[in-house]
Amino acid sequence: MQLWDRIVWCTNWVGERVLRGVNRLIARASVLPDQPFFDPSSFPWVAPIEAEWRTIRAELDAVLAHRDDLPNFQEISTDQAQITDDDRWKTYFFYGYGFRSDANCARCPETTRLVESIPGMTTAMFSILAPQKHIPPHDGPFKGVLRYHLGLIVPEPADQCTISVGGELAHWREGGSLVFDDTYVHEVWNDTDGTRVVLFVDVTRELQGPMRVVNHVLIKAIGYSPFVQDGKRRHEAWERRFAQLRGTQP
Repeated sequence: MQLWDRIVWCTNWVGERVLRGVNRLIARASVLPDQPFFDPSSFPWVAPIEAEWRTIRAELDAVLAHRDDLPNFQEISTDQAQITDDDRWKTYFFYGYGFRSDANCARCPETTRLVESIPGMTTAMFSILAPQKHIPPHDGPFKGVLRYHLGLIVPEPADQCTISVGGELAHWREGGSLVFDDTYVHEVWNDTDGTRVVLFVDVTRELQGPMRVVNHVLIKAIGYSPFVQDGKRRHEAWERRFAQLRGTQP
């Protein structure tokens, strides 16, 4: 393992353990209950996003014309190698904890406009699952954000395209939303013969009292962490390769 990879691994290891204690404080200060899923109608920004899902879908269709050239999730976020090691989970990042992919945003201006309108957005991307792809049980390290999925392509039969969060099952639908806490153990199945795509967004959890400030500081710190900086470096390398393949300037 090279020095930089060791630094990233050690930072992840230490960070996850620190966040476990912080997560308990965040749960106590959360405005919303500590539970796996949330009613999307509790978030005023969801309805305007759903209203324009077909606009997002049109830009996604253009992205998928280059699907084979998109990065595998673990190529950008190396910790995902624990749960996926093939080319059947692709990503197309717009934002990640302060990092903005200007090239990807330029290719999808309407999607970018919409995700930028979401209060407290920290991460945004297309998450693309190939047919028969299974993501095994895993949990996120940080309770200071909630996860949002907007269904963009949901193959039939929809009841075979499933997410389990904290033991509760849900299914995506095109133009519909799911909001959940990814620190609960979650698992995903696409047991269909089609591709499933969602708009994947992390948003800041609403907290009470001083934990609101603590959470804001933590989110900023995560953006400067070696883990995120490594992902940024890897994504920029992919952007350069992708630009060369398409015959455009990096």
